[in-house]
Amino acid sequence: MTRSHTDDRRTAAAQDRYQAIHQGFGWKVPKRFNMAHACCGQWAAQAATARRVAIREHVAGQGLGRRFTFAQLQSAANRLSQVLRAQGVRRGDRVAIVLPQRFETAVAYMAVLQMGAAAMPLSMLFGPEALSFRINDSQAHVAVCDESTVDALKQARPDCPGLQCLIGVGAAGEVADMDYAKACAAQAASFKPVSTLADEPAVLIYTSGTTGNPKGALIPHRALIGNLTGFVCSQNWFGFDPDRPSSQTQAVFWSPADWAWTGGLMDALLPSLYFGRPIVAFNGRFSPEAAFEILQSHGVTHTFLFPTALKAMMKAVPDAKARYRLKLQAIMSAGEAVGDAVFGYCQAQLGVTVNEMFGQTEINYVVGNCARLWPARAGSMGKAYPGHQVAVIDEAGQLCPAGMPGEVAVNRLDVHGQPDPVFFLGYWNNDKATTAKYTGDWCRTGDMAVADEEGYLWYQGRTDDMFKAAGYRIGPGEIENCLVKHAAVANAAVVPKPDADRGAVVKAFVVMSPDCLAQRPTGAGQVAFDDAVRAQLQAHVRGLLAPYEYPKEIEFIDQLPMTTTGKVQRRVLRLQEEAKALATKPGAAA
Repeated sequence: MTRSHTDDRRTAAAQDRYQAIHQGFGWKVPKRFNMAHACCGQWAAQAATARRVAIREHVAGQGLGRRFTFAQLQSAANRLSQVLRAQGVRRGDRVAIVLPQRFETAVAYMAVLQMGAAAMPLSMLFGPEALSFRINDSQAHVAVCDESTVDALKQARPDCPGLQCLIGVGAAGEVADMDYAKACAAQAASFKPVSTLADEPAVLIYTSGTTGNPKGALIPHRALIGNLTGFVCSQNWFGFDPDRPSSQTQAVFWSPADWAWTGGLMDALLPSLYFGRPIVAFNGRFSPEAAFEILQSHGVTHTFLFPTALKAMMKAVPDAKARYRLKLQAIMSAGEAVGDAVFGYCQAQLGVTVNEMFGQTEINYVVGNCARLWPARAGSMGKAYPGHQVAVIDEAGQLCPAGMPGEVAVNRLDVHGQPDPVFFLGYWNNDKATTAKYTGDWCRTGDMAVADEEGYLWYQGRTDDMFKAAGYRIGPGEIENCLVKHAAVANAAVVPKPDADRGAVVKAFVVMSPDCLAQRPTGAGQVAFDDAVRAQLQAHVRGLLAPYEYPKEIEFIDQLPMTTTGKVQRRVLRLQEEAKALATKPGAAA
């Protein structure tokens, strides 16, 4: 289809608006800044905002649960700060927070941050070994937990000689060293916050790590300021009208992202509270049905949903528009490429254009889309968010021309030559890893992309996810997106399978959709059914992509290996294939 002059003018206008926003933005970072004061203290101190709801809890099947105002959040945080101080926690110390989405989790963050200590969030999905490594490495001597995490912590404790006190929330109070409710009730509801420098450590988050032990990324208080332009843009200005700055609409945020991870903490909890808006806390397993129940019952306007979550919602509820009354104004998605199938579903059924975003723990929220102000392109990571200087670079650190794949990198300096506040301070006790993260002033992300002429970035995969098959360079994302478009597929992951003649062939691991599983016979007929579906999928990909991209082999599995942040662990599948190949080599040990 030929582009019209009208389309060209619209594109040019959008490009001009983007350039004006991006180039005209400048950071204003005060010398002293504290996340807790910005996210709670300032609201609780004003009579007009102290009664605003900060946290709404959701009860599965019932809808609205408890509600807590900013005044209640601050009062509870003050009491917990007193408790922690009595346990010897001082400025700069690390405190482990091992809690799901609930009111007390927000309290714990505010309490630790206002003390000038560093919050160390740990996922409730971590087992004893993962917990003990992080607790020992961080030298945390206090941990706050609840009934969902206390058992794992108690199992880890013999290997954590420095862990002196477990504070148990809810039922965990009966088996922990200290009952949270009783300890807090015995303290005064007042606390004098520490006046922290913007550059002081606020959060210690351990990266998942594709090789070796996880690394602790030390995040300063100022990083929240650096994070905000991406948050506001990806959430279509989050209830503010950029053309009429004085106008505001009520915003309600929810995301299934664990508040123990950057996506849940820095992309959901903290920025929602920073703007004085309520966030929904749901302490339960994600399901498409639960997601739609929360979105509808709370009138959620803004959300962050992983591509895997959106794919599940699309497959489970293809007719969402007819079944639910939603108030969505924005959806941000990150972690994997959304793909045009999900992109189209969100537009048609959820009434919102997805704003894909890219960032990582060390330098979060740096690239993305903002459908409110510039066109979101299906499958694109978007453009550099206001203030950030982002480029695609080669191995030598040189800028790649448009169309050439390279590694996404973020400059230490913003577009005006000033320090970008979004940057982490470095890896905890690991100067070598911190140094290796940079090439000059460019911070490497480990993610491959292509930049087009208009500045949009197109994700190619992790540097360690890319592979060659029969001489062709393969990015798994495009093939996975193509497979998910087929009605028989719920999710898919693509990895190289070692091959003696071609080096590697494309192999896909596929999770069948519920409809396909319902038709799948048991017993003798299953092999023939699987072979027929396999042939359909291969023909489907061959018909839409390049001949060398179709999966030569497809294996059906019940579920893909996932990280606790919702990303597919292709590395697990790749290593599995490499192990199989070694075992079948002539001369391999029996």
